[in-house]
Order: sequence, then structure tokens, then C-alpha cells
Amino acid sequence: MSLRYLELSQIPASLEDECINLIPCKDNGAICIQPCSPSFHGETSFVCEDTKWKMFTDACASLDVQSLFQRIFEHKLVPSSGGHVSVAGGHLPFVGGGKPVLGKPGDGAKYFGADDHESSNCQADFSCIIPDILSSPAIPGNIADIVELLKKISQLLSENVNRGKMQSYSRIANHILNSSVVSNWAFVRDRNAGSILLDSVNAFAGKLLLRNGSESIQEHFISTKGYSIHKNTSGKSFDFSMEFNSTANITGHLVIPEEELLKLPKTSKAISIAFPTLGAIIETSRLDPGLVNGMVLSVSLPEELRHILLTFEKVNKMENIEAQCVAWHSTKRRWDTRACTMKLDNTSSVVCVCKHHQRTYKSFSILMSPTVLRNTVLDYITRIGLGLSIFSLALCLTIEAVVWQHVTKTEITYMRHFCLVNIATSLLIADVLFILAAIVHNTALNYPLCVAATFFLHFFYLALFFWMFTLGLLILYGLLLVFFKITRPVFIATAFSIGYGCPLVISVLTVAITEPKNGYLRSGACWLNWYETKALLAFIVPALSIIVVNVVVVGVVVAKTGRSSVGEGCKSQDLSNMIRISKNVALLTPLLGLTWGFGLATIVDSRSLPFHITFALLNAFQGFFILLFGTLLDRKTREALRENCLSSKRKCSLAKS
Repeated sequence: MSLRYLELSQIPASLEDECINLIPCKDNGAICIQPCSPSFHGETSFVCEDTKWKMFTDACASLDVQSLFQRIFEHKLVPSSGGHVSVAGGHLPFVGGGKPVLGKPGDGAKYFGADDHESSNCQADFSCIIPDILSSPAIPGNIADIVELLKKISQLLSENVNRGKMQSYSRIANHILNSSVVSNWAFVRDRNAGSILLDSVNAFAGKLLLRNGSESIQEHFISTKGYSIHKNTSGKSFDFSMEFNSTANITGHLVIPEEELLKLPKTSKAISIAFPTLGAIIETSRLDPGLVNGMVLSVSLPEELRHILLTFEKVNKMENIEAQCVAWHSTKRRWDTRACTMKLDNTSSVVCVCKHHQRTYKSFSILMSPTVLRNTVLDYITRIGLGLSIFSLALCLTIEAVVWQHVTKTEITYMRHFCLVNIATSLLIADVLFILAAIVHNTALNYPLCVAATFFLHFFYLALFFWMFTLGLLILYGLLLVFFKITRPVFIATAFSIGYGCPLVISVLTVAITEPKNGYLRSGACWLNWYETKALLAFIVPALSIIVVNVVVVGVVVAKTGRSSVGEGCKSQDLSNMIRISKNVALLTPLLGLTWGFGLATIVDSRSLPFHITFALLNAFQGFFILLFGTLLDRKTREALRENCLSSKRKCSLAKS
């Protein structure tokens, strides 16, 4: 779910008119802030987009957080200076974003409608604040205030969390987790509100006291279960079946394996919390289009227990969408694929093995990534194409080795074949790494190995383009610098610096800048990240720039060879060699450009199967194109190959005679 704006038709006419009158919506990105209607406190902000004002954040609220929080502590409020209230001889600061509730001794009942007995009960189970919260509309401003209230309760009132406290806490959270109000979270000012709620519930539920060794507290959109566990327990499981929306339920299953329980030194407790809608809520602030496709399952375990087995029922059961097992990184506030390994993925459910850590990984779910289309045709094209590409490149290098002495007699031809060999070598290694990266991603999800595979994949794909660039520079050298002769050692040093040095610098800088922020890898694949850090630009920009430069070089060749003056300044043989090299560049450059142009299109329109199939076809057959246009269609190479074959036959005949 991406951030959604509220259309003006849904905004009260007074606010809409005030924005239009104050700031006409002409410049995209212009902001208009309006106060709320008299019955609410706060403000609403609108952003100008395509000549229309659209809601951006809504902080209008009817609840008063500090009065609700204060009500839990004491029935009678005694105001003191500095915005504090006297409590048992001390001071309690106001919290939240509402207004202070002022009064005098003995006026508490008038404000809160409660007596001393109810106040003492409120400290035990928060029951005195439930009616006000449940009767309030779950609008964005109230959602933000309730999240703040739950956070404060979790931080300051989480001692002796009995069944009553947990029930009330769950009822409050359930009010803003309702499937009917998920869309309102998009307008909450703090984009981390969903993550804050998750952390608060996890912390509070983790301190739940168990009666008779177990506890179960069920609401429509949040469910908490707890069990006593010890090393002699034969595996412990938590089963949840909860309402996802008005028409469907989803299930989740969590198992603590028996071998993990054996690590326990003493009897402990395990608490699990299920959220069927929280995944969709967290998505409202995410840039990555990976969508949560199951419930979020949280677990609080002793430190000794590190691995758990989770089964998630899929919400969207489409067959062509790839699933991912993920853990919520509570400090970085993002889904992390490193903590989980997929054990089974079928049409209806996913089984994950995940690593639990008390400070970082406590909540788990599955993502469906529309950027990774799982299609049988696409898989076959990729496998067959890569196989053909690797075979073609190996054949190309074999032919080059056979005819090398025959086709490298002049400096120009030596340089040309030297570049071609390195182009073929770079792509061959990249193709092999592509297969290894797929194996790493699809099996163990070994993060360091995935980073290494992505680094070398990035390096060798860049090397392919920079050697093409070197070939383009060779053409310009042969045509424009006819009186300047470069020695072979100087050429080799320069070519290696460009062909491998530049890719190495770009690859190292990319991983050094993005990996510390966990933004190097793309979610769901061993390849460069796009949606969060744009690390993929470190490949796209150099590759497309080289394609443009080589197209210009081909244009220069066409212009120069059309003039008779070219032949006057250089040998006809060198001119012939330059034209042959130019033909290679002229044929390979558009093919590479088309290939990675469609690669860029798959990012822009990630759900387009034709784009993915076209890119897979062109990408997988690049090796065949290099063999065809770089080797087989080159007249000198064919002649040298034929000569070599005839020479071999003569040697065989002489040996027989």
C-alpha cells in the first residue's frame, strides 16, 4: 500500500475553500496548512499536486492524551505550576499533544465521571479510559494520539501486566488496527507510527503474567497468547486464525522447535502476538513496493532461544508472485530478509525459519514482491538463454585462441581482438555469477555471499561496457590520430585501466556507500537496490552513457569514411580494419542499448510481463550476439579458421602417410 492522498471532494468545503482562497494550487509541492474545525484540536496540511489540493497529513484529534494518561494515575487532579500535576507528593509531566485539563481539588469527577473506587480499578486494568477511546473516531489525529498513549503505557505502566491490563491494552490497540481504518494511517504525521505501535505492543505483551502456565487474549485485529516453556517440552506451537477484513480470515502458525527448547536452563515463558492488518499499516510509509502478504507474528522468547518456525497463509494467492520471508528490524524500522530463510512456498502458504533476537528481530511476516514476477515462460527463456550465452562465449574464446596468431599481425587487429576477448570474458563470468546469485538467493539466503555475488556481478557487467568503450576509443584512435602510434604495452596498460579499473572504482564506491545503511541489495534478489538507495544507478548511468558515446563514435566513422581525405592519411589496410571494428560496435551497441533499455523499463513498470520477457531474451542471448557479430561474421577470423582447419588436415594426412 503506497501513500494515498485524500481528494478534495472528501475534505470539508470550508477547509478546501480556505486553501483555494489563500494559496491557489499552481506550483506542485506547495503546502497549505489549515486549523481543524472547532470540535477538534490540531491542524491539517494539504499539498498541491496537478493543480489540486490533496491531503498530506491530518493531525486533527478529539482525544486528549494527557488527560487520558493522567486519569489512570489519580481520580483527583491537583494543578501545579509548570504544566505538572501533583501525584502522591510528586509531579507527573504531561504527555502527548493535547491540551492540559485544568481543575481544582475535588473536581475530578466532573471532568472524568469517576469515583475513587473506579480510579483504583483504572490503575489495575485501564478500564476508565476505554469508553472514551472506543467512542472516538479512528481518524489520523486520534490514531497518532492513541499510538502515543500506548507507547507511554508500555514505557511507564508495564509492571505486573495481568490479564485485565492486557485485555484493555488490546482493546485500545484493536480500535486503530481495524481493517476499515487502515487507509487513515496514510495521513498520520509520524510515518513511523505503525512501527512505534508494533514495538509498544511487543514490549507490553512481553511482560504478561501467565495464569496456570498459559494465557490467551483475543480481539478481532490483535491476539496474544502465552505459554510456560521448559527444556522437557516437546515443542511448543501458537496457532492463530484472525479476521483480515469483512470477508476473509487468515491464519498463522508459530513453532518453537524441540531442539531449541533444550537450550533453556530453567522454566520460562513464550509470548506471541498476531496482527492481521499491521503489515498493511506499516506499508503506508514504505518506499519499497514489496507488499505484506500475511499476518505479522511477533514473539517474545528467552535469549537462549534463537530459531523459530513460522507458517503464514497468503492473503494474495496469485501464482506468479514470488514470496519472501522477512523479519522487522526494530531499530532500522524496515523489513529485513537476512533473518529468515524460506523452507516452503506453495500457492496458499509459506513456511519460514527465522532468527529471533530480543533487541532487533521480534516480528515476522511474508512479502509479495510485484517487482519479481515468477513465470514459467520467463524461467525457461532465462535458463535456455544463459546456457546458450555461456556456450557461445566459451566457443568465442576458443576460436580466438585458435586464430590468435593469424588475426593479430598488425597493431590495430591485435588491439581489436584483445578488446573482444576481454568483452567475452567479462560477460562469461557475469553469466556464471548470475546463476550463482540465483542459487544463493533461492536456497540459504546467505547475506554476505549475496553481497559478494552482487559486487562481482556489478563489476563484470560494468567491465563488459567499459571494454566496449575501449573499443570505441580504439576506433577514434585509428581514424583521428593517424600519425600518433601507441605501443602495445602502453595500449594494454591503458585498456586494463579503463576496462577493469573504472568498474572496480565504481563497484567499490557503490558497496562502500550503500552497504553500511543496508541499502546495497535489492529486496528479493542478489542485485543492486533501486527503491531505497538507487544503488542501481551506479550501473545504469555508466552503461547508458557508454552506449551513447559509442553511437557517436559510429556516427564519426560514417562521416569520416565518406571523405576521400581519410584514405590519404592512413593505410588502406588500417582503414579496412577500422571499418570492421566499427561494424562490430555498430551492431553490438544498439543490442546492448536495447537490452538495458528494457531492463530500465522493468523497473519503471515492474508488473509488465512483456518487458520482463523481452529483457530476459536480450540479456540471456548477449553471448550469442558477441559470438555472431564479433567472431563468426568477421571475414578475417573465418579465413584464419579455415586456414587453420586446412593446416590441421594436411598435418593429419602427412602423419598417416
